[in-house]
Amino acid sequence: MLEINKDDIVARLQSDNPWWETGRDSKLAYQDLPQRNYFKPFYQKIVDFTVRRAIILMGPRRVGKTVMVYQSIRELLNAGIDEKTILYLSVDTPLYTGLALEKILGYFQELFNHKRDAKLFIFFDEIQYLRDWEIHLKSLVDSFMDYRFIATGSAAAALRLKSTESGAGRFTDFILPPLTFAEYLMFIHREDELIKTIKTRVIDQNNNKYYQYSTPDIQALNEEFVNYLNFGGYPEAVFSETIRKDPGQYIKSDIIDKVLLRDLPSLYGISDIQELNRLFTTLAYNSGHEVSLDGLSQSSNVAKNTIKRYLEYLEAAFLIKRVERIDQNAKRFKRAVCFKVYLTNPSMKAALFGKIKADSEAMGAMTETAIFSQWEHHKSSNLYYARWNKGEIDIVYLLSLNQLPVWMVEVKWSDKPYRSPSELNNCVEFVKKNPTIEQPILVTSRSITNENFLYQGVEFRFEPASLYTYTLGANFFKQIDQLLTE
Repeated sequence: MLEINKDDIVARLQSDNPWWETGRDSKLAYQDLPQRNYFKPFYQKIVDFTVRRAIILMGPRRVGKTVMVYQSIRELLNAGIDEKTILYLSVDTPLYTGLALEKILGYFQELFNHKRDAKLFIFFDEIQYLRDWEIHLKSLVDSFMDYRFIATGSAAAALRLKSTESGAGRFTDFILPPLTFAEYLMFIHREDELIKTIKTRVIDQNNNKYYQYSTPDIQALNEEFVNYLNFGGYPEAVFSETIRKDPGQYIKSDIIDKVLLRDLPSLYGISDIQELNRLFTTLAYNSGHEVSLDGLSQSSNVAKNTIKRYLEYLEAAFLIKRVERIDQNAKRFKRAVCFKVYLTNPSMKAALFGKIKADSEAMGAMTETAIFSQWEHHKSSNLYYARWNKGEIDIVYLLSLNQLPVWMVEVKWSDKPYRSPSELNNCVEFVKKNPTIEQPILVTSRSITNENFLYQGVEFRFEPASLYTYTLGANFFKQIDQLLTE
């Protein structure tokens, strides 16, 4: 039996790294695509050699991880980095199957006579396809302290689990979520047309600023918001008309199914794949709604302990997000039997069940899903929803220190509460039971903006849901930019 020889491996490395031959003016894949707003902080970690750790770029499938890698290589070359100090390889390439990372790195060192103290940039794409990758990568980090190792992977559950277990002190995780609505508008070149900054204010002792926005055309912004819900979470869908016409084929088969039918079963030894698939389908259909372990168990005929494990897997794979419930006094429950579930990317629901329109019944829940997906970028774990016999509040923020509620948001895709304020009675009741909540209370609408609305002694402000969704993403990236320039 013939074995893959060294010359074939080196030839493939040379093919995958064209800049070795053509120099820094080499045309790279994806270099002309717009950069995600995450690019600057990611690239800064790459060039910061004061922190001697491998960078693990994690995230769901098809959110642009490989694109960011190629754009980082482009930036390194533009910065004058010697092109022969940059190595890129995709671990899922069949030629590399069964090869240790250290052996491939050795071929690269030998090819250019790189020493142990050289400053090299090593990119391992789709690293989860290498068995025990975390052990191999940790060994490389320990052995070559001056090399910068960057790895990407889509099997997020495995990456998160194994980087935590084996990479303590050696790995830095960098999460790349789906597109924000702000990024979507930037990608389609409508941000400047549809969004205007109206004022800023300092919000904390760290001089962080909150930017408030308006839109000159709420109808056009809402049309793009619906497009965002249907396909806008995935960069390739934004740029491809073919994918936009049939997001179900692209998103379901290439993203959802690969995680449910291949990644998670192989990682966790799940034998009943259809059981997992049915649970996810149920959760996706109920995105933005409250579910219970008992209800899920009865509807799927699966034991509650099994459902708990599946929920953990789906959340680790960046497919869903669970939000805990609190009562009308903002107190958490000792046994969290009920919770709300959200898709991390609202476009997944359109792929599974068909596109939604502005007047679809699902718009309310999907608007809530989109807003929570923006909050995921802030990595806030202090968001809850309140529910009691007489009412519900969609978003409540509790302080970590004392668990007191500080602010709340009532999410609507409707202007009715503005015209019929009695729909705000649950908000009034909750605020009066919890006086630590800041006023005015934000209520999202479909098109109404009103900064000063008083009802039963409680101050409210109305803001279109599409504009609020934009504001969350835009402010998150403004804070990142502020940190990078300090």
